Amino acid sequence: MSKASATASSAPKKIHFWFEFASTYSYLSAARVAKVGKAANVEIVWEPFLLGPIFKQQGWADSPFNLYEQKGRYMWRDMERLCDGYGLPFRRPDKFPMNSLLATRVAMLGRGEEWLPDFARALYHANFADGQDIADSATLERILAALALPSDDLIARADSDENKRQLREQTERAAQLKIFGAPTFSIEEELFWGNDRLGDAVVWARSGGSL
Repeated sequence: MSKASATASSAPKKIHFWFEFASTYSYLSAARVAKVGKAANVEIVWEPFLLGPIFKQQGWADSPFNLYEQKGRYMWRDMERLCDGYGLPFRRPDKFPMNSLLATRVAMLGRGEEWLPDFARALYHANFADGQDIADSATLERILAALALPSDDLIARADSDENKRQLREQTERAAQLKIFGAPTFSIEEELFWGNDRLGDAVVWARSGGSL
């Protein structure tokens, strides 16, 4: 093997961060993943998608945290503990899960753009810290304007047929990867599900395929 090939094969692989705006644990990962990736010298690729269609494929009409009372009770207490530990503000939203369709359509426009991580973090803060309705276009407009982004243009483009198609294909791609929840970190075909698996995903990416 040539020196160049050896260097390429040993280089850290990208981590694809699959997130859903209605997901509580994705809020935690979105707040941490950029710093963790930078510290480990691993590139993070932000991948917005919708969990609703994937849940339907599993026979669920609602979040499992609503379907299973004890699971939901545990999750809300876990969020309180973890947010306290991470130094993140937390407020249980009045409605869970929030309708994240429009927000995710906007995020699809930012896929691969520098502004997407900032938008995602601000959207999560609105949902899980400020108790705002992320399904309301006014909430999205305020967030985009605060980031000095063209809110009217982006929201109009978010509802275009082309962007809707791209989001459907993105969610189908998540399903094809066998993603069943959020957050999920994928390195090629390898999946790490859950906020608590971020560290393992980084180790796997840096090692080239081992923990």
